[in-house]
Amino acid sequence: MALLLILACSTPVFAQAPDAAYRTEFTQWQQKQIQDLKDNWLPLVGLFWLKEGDNTFGSDKDARISIERDYLLGREGAFRLKQGTVWFESSPGSHVRLGKASFKEAMLMASPPGPPTVLEAGALRMFVIQRGGRYAVRVKDRNSEAVRKFKGLNFFPLNTAYRVNAEFLPGDGKTMTVPNVLGDRQEVPIAGELRFQLKGQQLHLDAIEGENGGLFIVFSDLTKKTDTYPGGRFLDVAAPRDGKLVLDFNKAYSPPCAFTPYATCPLPPKQNQLQVEIPAGEKYSGHQ
Repeated sequence: MALLLILACSTPVFAQAPDAAYRTEFTQWQQKQIQDLKDNWLPLVGLFWLKEGDNTFGSDKDARISIERDYLLGREGAFRLKQGTVWFESSPGSHVRLGKASFKEAMLMASPPGPPTVLEAGALRMFVIQRGGRYAVRVKDRNSEAVRKFKGLNFFPLNTAYRVNAEFLPGDGKTMTVPNVLGDRQEVPIAGELRFQLKGQQLHLDAIEGENGGLFIVFSDLTKKTDTYPGGRFLDVAAPRDGKLVLDFNKAYSPPCAFTPYATCPLPPKQNQLQVEIPAGEKYSGHQ
């Protein structure tokens, strides 16, 4: 039995070169990934967890939310957290703006449950996020050095052998426990189980609802030890048709936490930690 398992795990997947149409489509997808990083993740310069009451913001080092910029006052104002509601109160002469306009006090919507209220101060953009009942202010800088120095993404060579057909089984009300990098654990509805064959093995992954009616998968495989992000990878999948879909591991990508310490990424649930190598998709330079 042990020998059979070893042989199954080591079954090779022979390279299958993609055609020109697929290469073009993949390049377009890759450019969207890069643009998302430049717009949403590389500009992050801070994540500050709020305490109940006032949380001062400004360039002073002793401010609770301290961002050293020449154009900021020592005290621009304060984020006030009170029983799950967050307000911002501006100091006199504050550079903080809401919709380009100055203001004295404003209630801020957090994400989730909805699109967050965005405050501006010079090149900075600030908004509130909620994670596990806690609230934090996430800060972006449009002049981020990380964006300027970004050199692109690194991928395994394209191989359509890692573009596999899968069977879709509806979740039927089941849930799974999804941890995140903060140590939180959340029960999430399973949209469906995806069953497929790879390297001589019958494998499965649990997916949750994704964007535009599709599916979203957080998974890991044995390449995390050498070539891919240790915290797992993400995979977006189109909605199934007649109980069938395609898993394209060439489009497996690293979570934002691979690029910034200010993200709060989910980690693969136990059932999505595959004990095979899938050398396809995005690599992780942090191993080097």
